[in-house]
Amino acid sequence: MAELSPNIARIGHAAPDFEAVAYAEGDFKTIKLSDYRGRWVILFFYPADFTFV
Repeated sequence: MAELSPNIARIGHAAPDFEAVAYAEGDFKTIKLSDYRGRWVILFFYPADFTFV
């Protein structure tokens, strides 16, 4: 079996740290998942949002 990169999300494992631009507290800012370490976090993505498909 091929070795998985540590940056791949896997069921039953902690989510890998990442950095992204997000709209939070009334402004766009760069956030990191590690900023929320020790707190409950819900991650959701809308891959087709803001596209003109």
